[in-house]
Amino acid sequence: MRMKTKLLDVHSSRFLVFINEKDARETKLHPNDLVKIETGKKTLYGEVVIDNANIQPGEIGLSKDFLTVHNFSQGEIINIVPAGTPESVRYIKKKMYGAKLKKVEIESIIKDIVDRKLRDIEISAFVTALEINGLDMDEIATLTVAMAETGDMLDIDRKPIMDVHSIGGVPGNKTNMLVVPIVAAAGLTIPKTSSRAITSAAGTADVMEVLADVSLSLEEIKRIVEKIGACIVWGGALNLAPADDITIHAERVLSIDPRGLMLASIMSKKYAMGSQYVLIDIPMGKGVKVENVEEARSLARDFIELGKRLGQYVEVAITYGGQPVGHSVGPALEAKEALETLISGKGPGSLVEKATGLAGILLEMGGVAPAGMGKKMAREILESGKAYEKMKEIIAEQGGDPNIKPEDIQIGDKTFTFAAETGGYVTQIDNKAITTIARQAGAPEDKGAGVYLHVKVGEKVKEGQPLFTIHAESEVRLEQAIIAARRSEPIRIEGMVLQRIGNI
Repeated sequence: MRMKTKLLDVHSSRFLVFINEKDARETKLHPNDLVKIETGKKTLYGEVVIDNANIQPGEIGLSKDFLTVHNFSQGEIINIVPAGTPESVRYIKKKMYGAKLKKVEIESIIKDIVDRKLRDIEISAFVTALEINGLDMDEIATLTVAMAETGDMLDIDRKPIMDVHSIGGVPGNKTNMLVVPIVAAAGLTIPKTSSRAITSAAGTADVMEVLADVSLSLEEIKRIVEKIGACIVWGGALNLAPADDITIHAERVLSIDPRGLMLASIMSKKYAMGSQYVLIDIPMGKGVKVENVEEARSLARDFIELGKRLGQYVEVAITYGGQPVGHSVGPALEAKEALETLISGKGPGSLVEKATGLAGILLEMGGVAPAGMGKKMAREILESGKAYEKMKEIIAEQGGDPNIKPEDIQIGDKTFTFAAETGGYVTQIDNKAITTIARQAGAPEDKGAGVYLHVKVGEKVKEGQPLFTIHAESEVRLEQAIIAARRSEPIRIEGMVLQRIGNI
């Protein structure tokens, strides 16, 4: 059926097609049906929405999402036909029942995700099936390559190309804001693409966006990296492993992160970026994705094996994840703390230790530091100010103000501070509770929202002493965060005598 396009000011991260009820009846289309849109030699797919208020018979309304893949013009004549159910839905059902998927089946699913032949509910079913039934290493390797090869690939002339990635789970993990400039200051090449937060309060891209633009094109990244050796950008703004960014949306809604999909997600981006040496950070501790050393070692072996299959050299660092890194949780708070550390060369012990430890491994992997001397060299680069100078270059090249000061960063001005109800020692900081509070406050969408920790595990506190402060950009969000904090026990304080047992 030939129809006239009407471009709508609607953005939903879904490819929505709005048609009048009269046209829907004639074409036998129903809400949520998949339709094929034919315009010239281009074929696109969209999901039907019935709209009598804004769409007249003979018109087809297109959400703004379509403009990211094709330059439609207002009033353009296009043809739409029912698309039917893709064959890949049958493969998704196969995985839902626990069967192993063949190479061609995985490739079909990923291609249909990228082509938008699969709707949100079908993608959610796929992600859920992977969470419940998992993937073996053959499936993961196939999935990784399929995710990479359905998008663009980057070829950077400066070699060797280093990369670092944390699997996440630890609040306040702004470590790569230090690692990248340290490694680049040593002369190595490190194009860092990062995701936005999935279940956390801030991803590296969310934090860097406080200081500079992270939505750059491949051409811009190539120019920047070949000029200064580094960048810190959002992978979702690129066409690198595009299926990953679509599945991440489903993961975020469901608050799940299937192991096989996580491996493929991380390594497909590294593969597409041409990374040769990859360091994976696996935080371990209570309240993070990996809670014990056996699971951490198992995951490490999977990353190393996957790297071998992709032709990449992978090392893994199992790091302490028992409490937040540094004192700040949330994009602006973390950007402020990272910048303060880079400027002074000193900062919270957990942040500096972890950053220099990871950077040190990369310096050794890249051959610029002797074995066992990487961490020392990384600390010298940080303390000398060379890392800060490199970060200023990165910020400037990405369109930010290289002279921005920590005090210039806007933090949410709606605050509430929780104080200790009793004296004692901090015996636990609950990662999940801190993340929940920060997200309820508005992070990561509200850049100024988050949590600032006044204490860390092992410190002695007095009654009435501040424990943590919630920052929000609105009173409503602040109230929601306060309620979340009162429903949990984000910071546990105990005396040195935990229990007394009498003589029985």
